[in-house]
Amino acid sequence: MIKILFVCHGNICRSPMAEFVLKDMVRKKGWDKQFYIASSATSNEEIGNGVHRGTIKKLQKHNISCNGKRAIRLQLEDYDKYDYFIGMDDRNITNMKHILDSQDDTKIFRLLDLSDSPRNIADPWYTGDFDSTYNDIVEGCNLLLKHLKSALD
Repeated sequence: MIKILFVCHGNICRSPMAEFVLKDMVRKKGWDKQFYIASSATSNEEIGNGVHRGTIKKLQKHNISCNGKRAIRLQLEDYDKYDYFIGMDDRNITNMKHILDSQDDTKIFRLLDLSDSPRNIADPWYTGDFDSTYNDIVEGCNLLLKHLKSALD
């Protein structure tokens, strides 16, 4: 089983969007039993809060539910529980490495590091642009599945 943890600042916008987009993709491919997918935050600001309404609306447009998701924080103990820690931006990566006490690790990378144009995924909390965030996350999740396909064969 491949265990993936998506991480962003508050765990209410980007990382839960990525979590539920990827869950939907693997379910549609019939791979859901081969993955464990979750998400968390690097900060304490939103712990216990539900997913941002903009993320909920965007996911609903694609018939993806995130019901019941509450923000949780990344913990040092998570390091041994997951195969991949996927951040949304450079700041997330810095904070993840600090929390996980890992400075140079192939388990930790940005979602769009797999693309031909590696970049951060903008935080819609600040931009209000959930469409661009969704499009970047879909691109990154497709690339992630392509990258992991050899592990599934």
